[in-house]
Amino acid sequence: MKLEGVLPAVRNMKDFDYILKSDHELFIILETRIAQLPQIAQYARKFNKRVLVHADLINGLKVDQYGMEFLVRHVKVDGIISTRANVISMAKKSNIVAIQRLFAIDSSAIDKNIELIEKTKPDYIEVLPGIIPSVIRKIAERTGIPVIAGGLIKKEEDIRNALNNGAVAITTSNKELFDL
Repeated sequence: MKLEGVLPAVRNMKDFDYILKSDHELFIILETRIAQLPQIAQYARKFNKRVLVHADLINGLKVDQYGMEFLVRHVKVDGIISTRANVISMAKKSNIVAIQRLFAIDSSAIDKNIELIEKTKPDYIEVLPGIIPSVIRKIAERTGIPVIAGGLIKKEEDIRNALNNGAVAITTSNKELFDL
């Protein structure tokens, strides 16, 4: 699965309804309860949407081998976003899209995350905050893995800056940016 452009990240049912009627082929579920997740994914598939789940943010979900089995076999997610290496490794073994989330809080954190990424080899890296073009460029160049920019993206200019500096896509929960 190739990720590009604006990737909507859904936090509430109003935005979920909007995405179902949109031209977006996929979206990210950021926050929900584990009990709601199967129905959300099933309903999304009726509208031919692909579902990525931020596994760390699903209330009630423990992402161990059994939690991953639940996501892959029962919910049938198309991909996972996580900050945790073991979750990325399990996603890769399950043949779904694996997105490693990286918080660029300082140089040391970036270096440690890149070391981790070299071991897990995710399909994509999501860099937060996604508004620092030089960091996006550095991570894309150092890893050779496609970078997604996320966090603090507030306007169209932020999207352009990220995409012009090495990001292949951006994630946003700002509904006003979904269709840019």
